Amino acid sequence: MSSGIQTNGLHQLPHPATSLPKQKADVTNDTSFKEVLAGQLEKKAEALKVSKHAEKRLHDRDVLVTDTEWQRISEKIEEARTKGVKDAMVVTDNSALVISAENNTVITAMNRDEAAEHVFTNINGTIVVKE
Repeated sequence: MSSGIQTNGLHQLPHPATSLPKQKADVTNDTSFKEVLAGQLEKKAEALKVSKHAEKRLHDRDVLVTDTEWQRISEKIEEARTKGVKDAMVVTDNSALVISAENNTVITAMNRDEAAEHVFTNINGTIVVKE
């Protein structure tokens, strides 16, 4: 009696442990893990850039954002970027900012009262920052 399984044309796969070439690490022996980690953290901790348009809006509309808020916003934008957000609306106690998470750049800014009268489009994330 035949099992109906044909073995001609079948090939045995090589054992995974013996078939894959060993890969070298990108880090040289002179570089410690601590140094590599510090370099990666520096890249992520880049300060937000403010576009000329946003800078003008911040000035014209007397929008004040404290250093503490800028730091918190920067951290939240990085978190949003890792979650796939491209453009975010950031709302603080006193301001509303539209920020490109992809470019790490403030696109526009307004005070909270002004933001209440606007419809915001082309954003795919919202961040609320409390001082």
